[in-house]
This record gives sequence, structure tokens and C-alpha cells, in this order.
Amino acid sequence: MEKKQMNKKLIVGAIILAIAVVAFAIGYQALKPATSQGAKQVEIVVVSADESRKEYTVQTDAEYLQGAMDEAQGLEYSGTESEFGMMIDTVNGEVASFEEDGAFWGFFVNDEFCNYGIGEQPVEDGDEFEIVYTIGE
Repeated sequence: MEKKQMNKKLIVGAIILAIAVVAFAIGYQALKPATSQGAKQVEIVVVSADESRKEYTVQTDAEYLQGAMDEAQGLEYSGTESEFGMMIDTVNGEVASFEEDGAFWGFFVNDEFCNYGIGEQPVEDGDEFEIVYTIGE
């Protein structure tokens, strides 16, 4: 008789535990924070040598421009790392060669020349960046 009562208590305990787990899972699903695409929205515009423009709108949590550029769908860039950060020489397949003709990619934020490299240029909500093919003087 004692064994039957013990089994009954175990079964009731297991049922209560299962109900508690299900209730917790339902509560978590109902109260969990909503996902978001990113806290900041920035625009990145690439201006090619022929002055054509390609615009990218990026929802990001990136702290610096390089992170936002990495998240921009379809934007491709490459360069070499130096003691001053990444020196960009190619954007969307277009090469700017300073050695050949004085060309370089100029970076602007809100119509002003960036004071930092892409790995250190801060990103704020609403910023508008331009990456412009430039021929030096």
C-alpha cells in the first residue's frame, strides 16, 4: 500500500512539473523581447569614376563604418591593412590606384570628409556616408 501511494505521489509530482515547464515556456514566448533589424539606420552612397551612384540603406548596430559597410547588401570593397587601418583600393569592383593616376576612394560623413579610417569612423543613427572615387590634385 505504501508503495502505491509513493508511485502516486511521483506521478502527480511529474505532472505538476510538466505543467510548470509548459507554463514557463508559454510565458517566455509571450514576454520575450521583440527582435529588431538594428538600432541605427544609415545611408551609404558609392560614387564611381563615371559619377554613377549606388545607394545602400543599412539597419545596423555597428559602432564603426566598416561594420556598417560589411552589412550593406551588395556593397563589396577590399584593400590592404596598414598602421593607419584598412586602405581601400577597390569598391564594387572598381579600382582606384593612387600610384597610376592619383585616384583614391574618399570617405565622407554628412557632407564632410571623414576624420578617421573606416575601422574607427563612428556610426550614428541618420548618418549619410559617401564613398567617392576621387582623382587627387
